[in-house]
Amino acid sequence: MGNKQSYKWTIIACYIGYFVQATVINLVPILFVILRESYGLSYSELGALVLINFVTQVIFDVVFSKPVDKYGFRPFVVVAHGICALGLILFALTPRVFNGNIFGGFIFSTIIFSGGGGLLELVISPIIDAIPSADKATAMSLLHSFYAWGQVTIVIVTTIFLFYFGIDKWWIIMMIWAIVPVINFFIFMKVPLTQKVHESKVMKIRELIRNPIFIVAFFAIMLGAASEVSMNQWTATFMERGLLIPKVVGDMLGMCFFAIMLGIGRAIYGVYGSKVNINKVMILGSLAAALCYLVVAISPYNWVSIIACGICGIFVSLLWPGTLVVASSRLPLAGASMFALLAAAGDVGAAIGPWIVGKITDIATNNWQALSSFSINPEQLGLRIAILVAAIFPILTMIFHNILKNIKGKENINRTESVC
Repeated sequence: MGNKQSYKWTIIACYIGYFVQATVINLVPILFVILRESYGLSYSELGALVLINFVTQVIFDVVFSKPVDKYGFRPFVVVAHGICALGLILFALTPRVFNGNIFGGFIFSTIIFSGGGGLLELVISPIIDAIPSADKATAMSLLHSFYAWGQVTIVIVTTIFLFYFGIDKWWIIMMIWAIVPVINFFIFMKVPLTQKVHESKVMKIRELIRNPIFIVAFFAIMLGAASEVSMNQWTATFMERGLLIPKVVGDMLGMCFFAIMLGIGRAIYGVYGSKVNINKVMILGSLAAALCYLVVAISPYNWVSIIACGICGIFVSLLWPGTLVVASSRLPLAGASMFALLAAAGDVGAAIGPWIVGKITDIATNNWQALSSFSINPEQLGLRIAILVAAIFPILTMIFHNILKNIKGKENINRTESVC
């Protein structure tokens, strides 16, 4: 077994992998308004792109969970970066390649890079979890913080690029971002990787899905992901269309502020996590996130809604990685299959949540125009109603984490590691 120092570049590659994951999830939502105005996409179609993204990730999570346990991480993490790059490039070229059916081209491209994102989600967390370390929770939280820092970087660079070069050049910045997974493709071909548990000792899926700890964790991470991604994916559009803030300001105050808070929350836990109870933190975070949703939806003051959008990021920051940590700690022999199924659950929540927000926005905008006053237009009303309904996600998350905290289960079991 190599020493801790020998995994330095493995850890760096994993951090870059989560940057790529942030790219394939958050880059398109930054372009929502541009795609709507340039190609006539509806809010439902924009929400459908998010839905397709995460549904594809779910499929890849489930289909490849057993092969990952059998063949190891390397072939899958390498291929993941390759198809992420391919999908981003194809999305950028869609108006030229699929000019007869642009929305169909966006769907096809989204499926490709989402497949890569699904593989990354499937393997990156267990790669970090398998690296010899005394504090898995800290390592996992720091890993997931790089998703947030990736999102911040993507939002800032993309917004500045579009501001200076024009929104019609959106496809160029997408091509530029495709360079990152290409670089990491080659890094992962060389770095050392380990398997935490040998295939013969991995808990069977049939046994896993009957375990009450896993069942509750499954729903907790699904609803936690919906809580995080619904606000994350729609906040820039809410700023621009719901609060009538200019795009460059909306992107910075919306997705960027949220992502910074998301990263701060995960980084703080990465430093001080060993001193706090992760279950209690997630319960309180869910409650606070629900309050943020309510404030965003009903506050008559734009600045209050902006602050609530942003600080919601810190409250939802641990709902996804924290659930992985708890499940991995209490079911240490579950193997990659558990990470795959929990990732699938997270993807389901991340898909359904934003899609519901988009659907409710369209319904409210088209059918409830009579309810809007002179001070708020139907589109603003629709977005506020959708955010209000979405408050149910963190409320349910809080309930499931309270159940998870009280379930009895094994905590510390010896682990077997093997180099691959």
